Parts: sequence; structure tokens; C-alpha cells
Amino acid sequence: METRRLGDTDLRLTEIGLGTWAMGGGDWRFSGGPQDDEQSVRTIHRAMELGVNWIDTAPVYGLGHAEEIVGRATKGIPDRPLIATKCERCWEKDRQIYPCLKRESVRAEAEASLRRLGIETIDLYQVHWPQPEEDLEEGWAAVAELVREGKVRHAGVSNFSLAPLRRVQAVHPVASLQPPYSMLVRGVEAELLPYCAANGIGVVAYSPMQKGLLTGKVTPERVAQMPADDHRRGDPEFQPPRLAANMELAEGLCRLAEDRRPPGDRLGTPPPRGDRRDRRRPQAFAGRGDGGGRRLEAFPRGPCRRRRLARKARVGRMMDGPGGRPMQRSVYRRLRGPSILRVGFPRFAD
Repeated sequence: METRRLGDTDLRLTEIGLGTWAMGGGDWRFSGGPQDDEQSVRTIHRAMELGVNWIDTAPVYGLGHAEEIVGRATKGIPDRPLIATKCERCWEKDRQIYPCLKRESVRAEAEASLRRLGIETIDLYQVHWPQPEEDLEEGWAAVAELVREGKVRHAGVSNFSLAPLRRVQAVHPVASLQPPYSMLVRGVEAELLPYCAANGIGVVAYSPMQKGLLTGKVTPERVAQMPADDHRRGDPEFQPPRLAANMELAEGLCRLAEDRRPPGDRLGTPPPRGDRRDRRRPQAFAGRGDGGGRRLEAFPRGPCRRRRLARKARVGRMMDGPGGRPMQRSVYRRLRGPSILRVGFPRFAD
């Protein structure tokens, strides 16, 4: 599996990481329903067998439970994966979640995460949300202290808009941003991706499959069968009328993916040499339809058109940029930043 350097750090992450949101199990506000811990451990082991070299987790996932699962699954493994976790989301004894970025709280969270994960250093420590806003600089300064002390290698943020990102960047360098980014959620393309590209900030996109919506397996019947504490039951994207539009988009994307699948189903199996020329490269556009629904249109582009575009741009290949617009590879790389990696939550998409 290919790796990319995360921003200006020394971390090289595989292009796909393993998210553990759902592995936190049930009985908390944003749960994905009850989970089988043994299956979660096997999922982590299987991901590592397939070449995934990093795991993203957070204390709030199951109120500590997801971190414990990660620690259990990776204990004693010689080639241990890189671990990214977070701070800021705390909880009371009655399991009510609240935000806190006070210095003492951030340091206590880090110590608790190190203990649950069974590690001495957190590879990437991220502020989960920029809340409370008035304590943002204090919390970020506490994370910077942990970096200087060697308990954290790199400091990142999650769910930040541009304004708070600039605020913390003035206190201590930001290694990475973790925003939601998928075919259904593309707000980061306007300001955040260009800013990260210009400032050497890596991007780790979460929920690229939008909690399972883009797998093509979510139906009204499946939503109705979700556990009572599965937070997706209350998500508007999983309810009419948006669900029907999302299902239509997912179906179209699945068709496009199937058209582009190389002969053979095994991961990494290249197509026969003679087939590469003839494969059409579809271009997808997800836009707003009437009533807020999403529409998918596919424009196949044959090899002749591809060669004309390549000659015109004087590059060997064109890339699909935001909105499906063809652009030069170099321009696309600058726009998308030094590294955009995906972190998926497979337990939401099984």
C-alpha cells in the first residue's frame, strides 16, 4: 500500500487508515450500536495484514473503550502501527459528554490515552473540536507542551474551520487537519484545502464513505433495523427525503467504480497491458438537485480525448480536480495539499 508524508512531519502514512469510531460500542451519545470486541480486534489485525500502518481513535469513542480495543489489539506487535488519538471531548460520571480545553484537562486526557493504548508516545495528538472557543489557545499550548516533553510526536486538529486553525497555528505549528470529506460533504475544498497546501498542513479526511452511505448497502430497511442507540437513526442524511437521493448517488458511484475496476478482484492486481488503453475514465459530478437532493452525471472520456488534453496541457496525464474539472497534475497536487489521506470507519460500512 502506498504511503504519503503527512504535511511537513516525518510521518509516512498509508493512503488508507483504520478508524475506530464504531469500535467504541454502544451506550454513548454518538455510538454505532453494540459491537463485538473480538471482531474489532480481528478487524485491526486484518487491516495491518493488508498494509495499513496507522489507526485513528479518540477517548470519546465509547468513552475510552475504543482506545482500550486498539491497545489490546496492538499489544506486543513488533511492527506496531502509528496511533492518532484526540483530546477535548470529556464526559461526566453519568456519561454526558462536554468540551474542555483547560491545560490540566488536556494533560490528564493525554495520560489516560497513553495508559489505555499501552504506549509511551502518541504519534499524532489532535484537538477533536475547537470548543470551548475561549480556551482554544490554552488547550493548544498544553498540546505543545506534550510535544516538547516527548509524550506526543506531532500535534493536529480536527473539525476546525479556517479561523480557529489560524489562531492555533500562531501558537504552535499544526501538523494536520482532520475534517469530514466525502462525495456528500465537500465544504473543505473552498478554503481549508488551499490553506493547508500553502502552510504544509497534512489533511486526514474522516468518513470518506459517509458512515456507510456511499457503500451502496444502506437502504430504508437497513436503517430501520439499526440498533436503537445507533446515532445514524437520527442523522438527516439517513432519513427521507435525503436518504433516497443519497442512495441514488451511491448507486451511480458504485457503477462508475465497477466500470473502472481492473480485471481480477484481488487488491493491487493490475489489468492486462493491452486493456489499459481501452479503459474509459469516467468523471463524476455531485451537485444539488431540486429540493436539496443530489444528482450524479457521468461523462466517459475516451483515450483520444485524454491524449488531446494531455498534449494541450503538456503533461503526461490529466487529473480530476474538485467538481470534476480536469486539471494538470501539478495544479491538482498544490490544491489538494501535501497529503490528503482517508480514514474510514469500516464497522459503519459492513
